[in-house]
Amino acid sequence: MTQVTQASESHAKEAQRAELHRTIWRIANDLRGSVDGWDFKTYVLGMLFYRFVSENLAAYLNEQEHRAGNMGFDYALLSDRDADTIRAEVVNEKGFFILPSELFANVRTRARGDENLNETLERVFNNIEASAVGADSESNLKGLFDDLDVNSSKLGPTVAKRNEKLTRLLEAIGDLGLGDLQDSTIDTFGDAYEYLMTMYASSAGKSGGEFYTPQEVSELLARIATVGKASVNKVYDPACGSGSLLLKFAKLLGKQNVRQGFFGQEINLTTYNLARINMFLHDINFADFDIAHGDTLTDPQHWDEEPFEAIVSNPPYSIHWDGADNPLLIDDERFSPAGVLAPKSKADLAFVMHCLSWLATNGTAAIVSFPGVMYRGGAEEKIRKYLVDNNFVDAVIQLPPDLFFGTTIATCILVLKKSKSDASVLFIDASAEFARQGNKNKLTDDNVSRVLAAFITRVPEAHFTALVRNDDLGGNSYNLSVSSYVEAEDTREAVDITALNTEIARIVARQAELRVAIDEIVADLEGVS
Repeated sequence: MTQVTQASESHAKEAQRAELHRTIWRIANDLRGSVDGWDFKTYVLGMLFYRFVSENLAAYLNEQEHRAGNMGFDYALLSDRDADTIRAEVVNEKGFFILPSELFANVRTRARGDENLNETLERVFNNIEASAVGADSESNLKGLFDDLDVNSSKLGPTVAKRNEKLTRLLEAIGDLGLGDLQDSTIDTFGDAYEYLMTMYASSAGKSGGEFYTPQEVSELLARIATVGKASVNKVYDPACGSGSLLLKFAKLLGKQNVRQGFFGQEINLTTYNLARINMFLHDINFADFDIAHGDTLTDPQHWDEEPFEAIVSNPPYSIHWDGADNPLLIDDERFSPAGVLAPKSKADLAFVMHCLSWLATNGTAAIVSFPGVMYRGGAEEKIRKYLVDNNFVDAVIQLPPDLFFGTTIATCILVLKKSKSDASVLFIDASAEFARQGNKNKLTDDNVSRVLAAFITRVPEAHFTALVRNDDLGGNSYNLSVSSYVEAEDTREAVDITALNTEIARIVARQAELRVAIDEIVADLEGVS
């Protein structure tokens, strides 16, 4: 393929994506009404998910029949009675089942004439979830539609008003040009989802930033965790939010090269549901992901799955946790090696210790961290001492400010490894590596490439990187702040003091001349008067 052809296809893809984004945002704004945008995303994303699983299932069954020679087969036209005969087989393969009459396209066709549309949708959603009960996929489907409340007063004060809005939503989502499922539609669905998450997180402020990591930051984390690898055994995020960090590995390596699957845990129920939906939207089979609900620090759900070869995370900053109030935690094998627990008011390093504990010997963990944990004293200094003295800290990367939704804080990335080739820590100052786009800063492809190249080569570069021995870090209170080791470039313009003084003297002399001239003019005017 020529470079011209590649450029043309890339341009066409970006144009299609831009049009898709404009259409989605218009739908969201047109239909939002009295529903807050951050709440209404649940309806848009939920209906997008309903369309996806319907088309995904129909396409799968149609392909099976066409391969068998039944070229005229169309699952959407099959009777529910006939379809029910293959239910068990379909659930075993796809993880869920939808009757033909309950497919998105068919429900949409009947929507305007269905006075009980809200009840119809509620029944359909319940049936999709119920289809997995007793199957291996049950935990992955259970409660997925809980947040899509079709009877909520937020949609309208009466059933008729709610159904009107639901009908418009069905039609709008149905009109989205998502293409043929067998022709890159998976990426289109996923891109539509990610765009909605980005836009709603941006407009939601702080609440959005809690569980959405900008894609370029996700990419940097995933690339760091996979340097030198074409595949990994499995990936893990202990505070996975909507799952965007995990899914970066599917895009970078190909989902088949995450050999044993995608694992994550999320404490927020709504976000936990979004993460599972996101997996399905990116066509990750139910058997290849395990997203758990709960508090990772006090009730981790993946003991039987660790260790993980790649761990990435953007955990919540400086949240409260049980800490010393829970006498069991100091003996927990994840935290006990440091001999001290993270402060009760600052759980940041508890997440770090958890990640380290579950990291494979040949693995890499890349964790977005609040900057304070890199220099504060007390228990946090003792934990840093443990990390450095045992040579687990591979790198610290200072990120630019104002990258994340809901905060302008300049965070950093802490990179951990259990098998390092040297006893030093690489510090990278990427605080100036950004472009301003809209009201946020953004890492460009060039920014990501520069940081990644510095991470790989580990070569000191003035004002950008520094390689510091662990012994030297110990002599500096185990301070891991990048600014302590990478000197900022002085961009101030040099001033010639001698020339400046000469210019000032000239100005003063000229000023005196002008005063004399003005005095003479005034005197002449007074003489005339």
